[in-house]
Amino acid sequence: MTKMNAKFCYKLVCRLFLSCVCFSMFSCVSVDPAKVDVTLKQSQPEVKLTSYTETLNELGLMTEIYATGELRIQSDPVGDNTGTSGSTGGEIPRDITEILKSTLNSIGGNVLYIPYDPAYIQNMNVTGYSNFEGKLIPEVVVSGGITEFDRGLTTRGDGTDIGAEASFTNAPSWTPANTVGFDYGNSGKEGTARITLDFNMLDFKTLAGIPRMNTVNSMEVHKALREKELGITLFGPTFGRKGSIKKVQGRHAAVRVLVEVSMIQMIGKYLVLPYWKLLGDDSDPDPVVTKQIKRYYYSLNDEERISTVQQWMFLYGNDLKFSGQLDNPTIIALQKLSPSFAVGSKTIDLDTFITIYTGIPIDERTLARRNLLNTQILVEQQSDSQDEVATASAPVQEQETASYKAPEASVAPTVSKQPDKSSQAAAAPTAQAKKRQKTTGIGRMISDEEW
Repeated sequence: MTKMNAKFCYKLVCRLFLSCVCFSMFSCVSVDPAKVDVTLKQSQPEVKLTSYTETLNELGLMTEIYATGELRIQSDPVGDNTGTSGSTGGEIPRDITEILKSTLNSIGGNVLYIPYDPAYIQNMNVTGYSNFEGKLIPEVVVSGGITEFDRGLTTRGDGTDIGAEASFTNAPSWTPANTVGFDYGNSGKEGTARITLDFNMLDFKTLAGIPRMNTVNSMEVHKALREKELGITLFGPTFGRKGSIKKVQGRHAAVRVLVEVSMIQMIGKYLVLPYWKLLGDDSDPDPVVTKQIKRYYYSLNDEERISTVQQWMFLYGNDLKFSGQLDNPTIIALQKLSPSFAVGSKTIDLDTFITIYTGIPIDERTLARRNLLNTQILVEQQSDSQDEVATASAPVQEQETASYKAPEASVAPTVSKQPDKSSQAAAAPTAQAKKRQKTTGIGRMISDEEW
């Protein structure tokens, strides 16, 4: 009985084997190797987007909301300073100037990109198509390059192999072997490299570096290989499948991301903007920006601090009078926006000052409030200018009708109306901070001597 069961099993296995072979042959469209073909996947052009594409647009909106004024910026040719772009067969780009141009030009807002192309300008001037009239001169220049590309920082591999085999002594004589086996393999390898970009900002007039206006950002890029194998042996013949995949994180795409992050940081620092809000909740405040805000805070008196904060809170949506006094509406708004504000305080503390400034919303509604604030300030400036002209002309009229003592009266100083401190704009540190004039500008990085 046992021998009969064994023979039945052998016959069943053989029939299954022959059935599989026949099915494989007839299921193929063509078994002729000369007629092998492959189908290519079709893809459509698409817009190149990164995780910071929208952030660049928000930075441009931030420059308008904070009224930084126009920033004319130019880029120096930027490329690979390590020399590995050639030795590695173009693994990293040799020239990234165009990436930098696209990044700067995509910000918009108050950031105006001016290209650097002396050959084009010279050719246009020679041909008579254009001259230097109407051309804009940049304020700052960005220079930099790829300074590090460390390959093979870490390489790690792993693998798993499983195999089993069984022999049948009563196998038919016509089979090549009397064994049945199973094999499975899974192996992989991972590698890490690092790319670093350095950028510096220069003053266009002096061609000197602006202190603390630099960025150094690194990014790790990875590559991985994975292979799998599966094999079955039936009395000699072996069947199996094998697959492998290799993925490499784009080096060129990583360079573009580094350029975008670096420009967000550099322009944000130069214009004294809380740009870190755009980079995510886990981003820390920039000490360079907070230091400039503190300097501006201590350059103001109490009335000017209150007036400045009142205008900042106007951007939040609070309709306040820019009186420079802590009235009830101002105190209520401060308690909502800044928990650190002490009730009963007669001035604005530093923490509240920084909190209100850095917390201004970045959206289209806030931009509309900024435009409304600019209009109000412009109207006040025009009104004050007319009052100053009228006041300055009064002594002249008096002199025409005065008696013989008129020359003594003309010696007295002319009284001119001082700008109302309550109309001082919501501005961060600027080069005009000492003048205490009305301005809607938020400010930009200035040197220690200007303070």
